Amino acid sequence: MNVRRRSIPVAATAAAAALGLATLSGCSTDSAAAGNTDRFDVVASFYPMAFLAEQIGGDHVHVTTLTQPGQEPHDLEISAKQTAALQESDAVLYLKNLQPSVDDAVSQSGLKTKIDAASLTSLEKHGNEVGGHAADHDAHENEELAGLDPHIWLDPVRYSQVAEGVGKAFEKADPDNAADYRANTAALVKKLGALNTQFATGLRSTGNKVFITTHAAFGYLAERYGLTEEAINGLDPESEPSANRVKDLEKMAKADGVTTVFYETLVSDKTAKTIASDAGLKTDVLDPIEGITAKSRGKDYFSVQEANLKALQTALGAK
Repeated sequence: MNVRRRSIPVAATAAAAALGLATLSGCSTDSAAAGNTDRFDVVASFYPMAFLAEQIGGDHVHVTTLTQPGQEPHDLEISAKQTAALQESDAVLYLKNLQPSVDDAVSQSGLKTKIDAASLTSLEKHGNEVGGHAADHDAHENEELAGLDPHIWLDPVRYSQVAEGVGKAFEKADPDNAADYRANTAALVKKLGALNTQFATGLRSTGNKVFITTHAAFGYLAERYGLTEEAINGLDPESEPSANRVKDLEKMAKADGVTTVFYETLVSDKTAKTIASDAGLKTDVLDPIEGITAKSRGKDYFSVQEANLKALQTALGAK
């Protein structure tokens, strides 16, 4: 490969190997050094980025992720050792503005190949309420943070655009394997296209178009398929909703015939279950796929997205 390699002392190699960076290989994870393997070494910021790198890179890449399975990505604070390991890799794949500590480490690194997924598609500003007739419910001015929504991977179309950009970046950085990267990218884009069709068909005819989530992760998905997402919290999954927001949600749920409050596996479900109990609603999981754990309803991005589709169809009364 035409990939720049750097020689490092044995002691530094040992330190890098002990970093605890999760290494993706299919559906399994273990611990390994981030760089200086005999493959194209890619550090990914968290699962959706690592999944792309694995799918596009195939056997030519060695992928490690900075965010451990089960760790909330928004809360990540990478260590000095992880930063050092990043420096020894051939490329980094991350999503700018999602994980500030990663952004800082990347900006300070000397890596030639820095792939920002946010630059490969379009981002929009989303608050607590996204899509459909959201404006009709604005009884109170949005009290939560509204900014550029980073959750692009939950929209198969935007995720596909990112995949194409990542594929081109891999081709440029490792031209010896460009043909394989191109073929793998095409195969992934085709699968994402099929997933988009599944969602579009599966959500076309539903009794309801409004769903409630714990935090505003599904705005792009809602817009893509003509739904309205009502989030208890804003883009920050750890934020606390105001009393007015809770009242509005309970009033809206009754008016719109909402049946379910969705929660996720990596943050507390306490608020979601409290609101559901007070409003006489059911609860279920809608996974933002920020990491795969034993609690995930699937072993990879595609299987969890299919589980998300089934959960939405049930909650919205798909016909």
